[in-house]
Amino acid sequence: MISDAQGDSTAKRPWSRKRLLNVWVDDLSMTELMQRLQAGTVHTLNPDHLYHLQRNAEFFAAYERADFITSDSKYVYWSLGWIGRRIKEKVSGSDIVPTFCQHHRDDSSVKVFLLGAGPGVAQKAMERINARAGREIVVGAHGPSMRFVTDDAEIAAVLRLINASGATVLIVGLGAPKQEIWMDRYRSAMPGIKIMMGVGATIDYEADVVDRAPRWMTRNGLEWVYRITTEPKRYWRRYLRDLEFFWLVLLDGLGLYRAPKFERREP
Repeated sequence: MISDAQGDSTAKRPWSRKRLLNVWVDDLSMTELMQRLQAGTVHTLNPDHLYHLQRNAEFFAAYERADFITSDSKYVYWSLGWIGRRIKEKVSGSDIVPTFCQHHRDDSSVKVFLLGAGPGVAQKAMERINARAGREIVVGAHGPSMRFVTDDAEIAAVLRLINASGATVLIVGLGAPKQEIWMDRYRSAMPGIKIMMGVGATIDYEADVVDRAPRWMTRNGLEWVYRITTEPKRYWRRYLRDLEFFWLVLLDGLGLYRAPKFERREP
């Protein structure tokens, strides 16, 4: 069992964190996150991430080195409450990105690069975000190929593109665990980037090529129903395996959860 004492996991942070299985979630509201997020890496935790965090050592290492971990799911939020470790609110990646861009719309030092989604989608998202912000807050966008994370030549080309753009913020939508591992592996190769966020399908939402679930479904934890009915081929396997999450949370609440043992990995 992992201790609930915050110990080293919060030593550098003037706010509390709450443990769920083998990771820690920051107890920050969206407003507080915007105030605190001056630099660092943001991961947005959901049940699918927790599935991989029980199995993937490199993904777990990336999570350990993240500066901010938010609840991307009502089920993560509710589970923390059920086991007596309540956090202030759900702070999802699909809400962080538009809120962040609105928060910094008048700050010319904030320059965003979008990496992810299908061909032309990131560029469309860039146009929509810039129109909403009233300035070119997004200075670059790129939709990589499907083989991107394993193609050294393409990675090198994308790193040059990001560094040449002058961006200070990188928003990555490659899907988990690819996006978190990639950010962790290459963060030192992008010296101008102060903030990195792994946000899954958010670039698709910002481009308006994929509809988000209605607000009432999101508020009531039914976004998965909307996703699986609108894109069944993409999501049915994911949500089926995520059933393990509820069993692990039950074990955690009973004090019976045992975290997998991974070897420590250097960045």
